[in-house]
Amino acid sequence: MTADEVGTAAPVEGACYVYGVVPEPTDRAPALDLPGVGGPEAQATFVRHRGIAAVVSTVPTDRPLGTPEDLHAHARVLDSLAASTTAVVPFRFGTVLPDVRTVVEQLLEEGLDDFAEILKRLHGQAQFTLRARYVQDAVLREVLGENPAIARLREEVAAKDEEASYYQRVELGRAITDAIAGKRHTDAAEIQRRLVPFAVATATAEPTVAEGVVNASFLVPQVKWAALEKAAEELAVQWHGRIHLRLLGPLAPYDFVDEAASEIEEGG
Repeated sequence: MTADEVGTAAPVEGACYVYGVVPEPTDRAPALDLPGVGGPEAQATFVRHRGIAAVVSTVPTDRPLGTPEDLHAHARVLDSLAASTTAVVPFRFGTVLPDVRTVVEQLLEEGLDDFAEILKRLHGQAQFTLRARYVQDAVLREVLGENPAIARLREEVAAKDEEASYYQRVELGRAITDAIAGKRHTDAAEIQRRLVPFAVATATAEPTVAEGVVNASFLVPQVKWAALEKAAEELAVQWHGRIHLRLLGPLAPYDFVDEAASEIEEGG
């Protein structure tokens, strides 16, 4: 099978690293002008087929994948597509198929209807992810200022040696943890209240660090990107010195593809 027969603008020789699936580009340019997974010589390009296209690059088969450069290249290609307002079904890192024929016959052709429907649902949308974490000293001061009993217990612990205050230190740690948990619930809810109006879907994950507040992702139409960014900036100003906010995006919709696929399976 030749490159013309599979619809790619340039042949891809050897194994194909697959980043994801997009609508077939109207521009017949062969590549995205982005270095791909595998090294600077690996350039991301399209394998087109019946209205959709796989985003691929030639991948070396003489070494394992997984370097930081590989991971960054994978995300860079997908997020660059999302930032250009291209709908994209992102694949997990490490998806490799043996050749272009397999990409067409076993990926694009077999998944054609599902890919087309998911891309339709994701059209004009990208993911934004907000990571929020407490400034530890600031949140501790809040807890002590708002809870006199915890403040007194902390003073009592400080006045005793470590062995004599063991059980009080356990009690103090539990009390502070519970107080911060209450704040985390309130602050995470405020983030949702301020940002959800700009999104068509949301996904949250528990923070991975003790000072974390929330990791929240939002699927946002392109026309509301600027408004969501402004709302996040206003929160950052309001909570300056108390909560550190980091907004990432526009990103490929990593957290929303499974949801879109489930809706299709359920006939939604």
